[in-house]
Amino acid sequence: MSSSAILPVGDGGVLGAVRAFLGSLWQKKLIDALLVPLELPSGDNVVPAIVSDPEKLKMANPLAPVMPLNSARQVSAITIASPSAERLGVVLRPCEMRALIELVKLKQASLENLLLIGIDCPGTYSISDYGRFVQKVKSPANDFLSKFQEGKEDPLLRKACQICEYPVPANTDLVIGLLGMDLNNSILLEAGTAAGERIIGELGLEKGGVRSREAAIAKMVSQRAERRERLFEQVRKDARGLEKLMAALATCINCHNCKTACPLCYCQECFFDSPVFKFEAEKYLGWAQRRGALRMPTDTLLFHLTRLNHMVISCVGCGLCTEACPNNIPVADIFRLVGDKVQKDFEYVPGRNLDDELPLTTFREEELHNIGI
Repeated sequence: MSSSAILPVGDGGVLGAVRAFLGSLWQKKLIDALLVPLELPSGDNVVPAIVSDPEKLKMANPLAPVMPLNSARQVSAITIASPSAERLGVVLRPCEMRALIELVKLKQASLENLLLIGIDCPGTYSISDYGRFVQKVKSPANDFLSKFQEGKEDPLLRKACQICEYPVPANTDLVIGLLGMDLNNSILLEAGTAAGERIIGELGLEKGGVRSREAAIAKMVSQRAERRERLFEQVRKDARGLEKLMAALATCINCHNCKTACPLCYCQECFFDSPVFKFEAEKYLGWAQRRGALRMPTDTLLFHLTRLNHMVISCVGCGLCTEACPNNIPVADIFRLVGDKVQKDFEYVPGRNLDDELPLTTFREEELHNIGI
């Protein structure tokens, strides 16, 4: 699909243009509800919310450079039991959209009756950094985008965002395009499906495209790829081998926050939350006597290695596992490094396409023939 249109930016800035576009979906009765980040009354964070009253869109802010959770999990919760009976629009960042595609493949979500709206993502801050940022500016979303448009490298962006090579969403009905645009004047609305084409037609928008978009995307991806390789090299030095890996994970308290935050840890019942890992005092004391010392809590390395083995093929690099860690363990860095290797071995890009089969559920006789040679 190649149909695209231009959304004018008025006095409300880019955020005002996005809100106006989302409101027009209701005016044309193209959606019945919308899952979109809403600003908290305090203004220092946003939270995903299902909006049924278009008046509430004055608080919608999908451009806020903060992502407290990966909303693919919320789409899963809404659709896993049965598809929505109403037409639900969902506004997602690229990593959220990729995670949703993986969840659909894992039969943990449905795309039926959804209107998928992706938005270019320059990156996000941690919740604490975003809170400090909004205290300094009048319009956080528009100020952030102005800073981004100037091409300045923002050291406050979360590390996962600084190395993300997918700033543009895929597999969406519509993409709200920011990259390559003169954000003082216009943003792009691009169709990715026949449904998206119909919506652009029904809204009566001015057709048009932007020649500089591909160049802007390529430049950002190239810069992030360089940072990613530098990070991978550092992680190899810091965490390669059992002793270094154990040292990197040494402060793990077994809270399992990383599992909770991960959009791809989908098991309804986790082995590590079961009674299997609850032992009598004699067990702990016996192990301590045999080894001379027993690190507490136990089995933290086993937990991370099991989770790594379980879902690294589908890891989309959103980095929320690290954000959720109370001790700032670089979980995301390790997962990205291992994920990059595993995904290349299987020639698989998570979330790229619904038709790409999950490698761990698919057998091909000719694959991985070089392993062990």
